[in-house]
Amino acid sequence: MTRSKRPPDFERSLTELETLVERLEGGELPLEESLKAFERGVALTRECQVALEAAQARVDILLKRDGEVLARPFDDEAEGGPEIDGDHSPA
Repeated sequence: MTRSKRPPDFERSLTELETLVERLEGGELPLEESLKAFERGVALTRECQVALEAAQARVDILLKRDGEVLARPFDDEAEGGPEIDGDHSPA
């Protein structure tokens, strides 16, 4: 039986990418090892991007109502943060 390749684990890929960046920033790696680490970092970045795009697609599906996407920005446009019960004043 052939199994399809599992999607990359976002958190694991991100953690590995952070570790690679720290090693590269340390400046102690030989050139060849640095190039291999950089190449792996590019691959991990692509994996993370694919995972984020898949997550965004899932969010879009969940927000879809009556064939219309109710997309809203994550950041609040109000300076004081989210509005609670119509009260605009700070607590």
